[in-house]
Amino acid sequence: MKVIDLDTWKRKAHYEHFRSFKDPYFGVVIPFDMTTAYRFAKSNTLSFFGKYLHDCMKAINDIDELKLRIENDKIVLHDQINASATIMRPNKTFGCSYIEFDRDLERFLVNLNAEKKRIEQSSELFPERNDLACIHCSALPWVHFSGHKEPVSGTLESVPKLAFSKIEYQQDGKITMNVSIHVNHALVDGYHVGLFSEKFQHYLNK
Repeated sequence: MKVIDLDTWKRKAHYEHFRSFKDPYFGVVIPFDMTTAYRFAKSNTLSFFGKYLHDCMKAINDIDELKLRIENDKIVLHDQINASATIMRPNKTFGCSYIEFDRDLERFLVNLNAEKKRIEQSSELFPERNDLACIHCSALPWVHFSGHKEPVSGTLESVPKLAFSKIEYQQDGKITMNVSIHVNHALVDGYHVGLFSEKFQHYLNK
């Protein structure tokens, strides 16, 4: 973890400008080609959600701007970002997970399954570990959305928020999914969201 020196940071003016906003988040919805990732998951009897979430987290962890958080009036660059995903219980309520990131897919899926089991056996909303070294994300596999708005608490937030839509089967055999990403403009610009899009698609294709 590294504390950013605001006085020498190239984005100081942008940070000070957008931090004063009541809601400094901006968001976009990006279509991704899920064909290779979906077929890989199905052919290896793996969780498709786990596969694409892992690819997403690899992309997140490749981009320093998506690892920045505002903590105690300081800008902190975390070494690793984990996944706080909503997981549905059999009774149709959900709990917030905290899935430790690992670049190895198999180990990441072990962490995901452990959190899934914990949530299914609990009525707690929040995970045992609840810090800012994560992204907040949720899957909406019932809805193909082309627009999306995340709830905002009204307090200063800096954690990126992502949502994954229902997959769509195209006539040419391609499988696509829309992904919403909302980020705090005090820390992240459109350029960095573009980098995330490129890297996420790269990992999905591998």
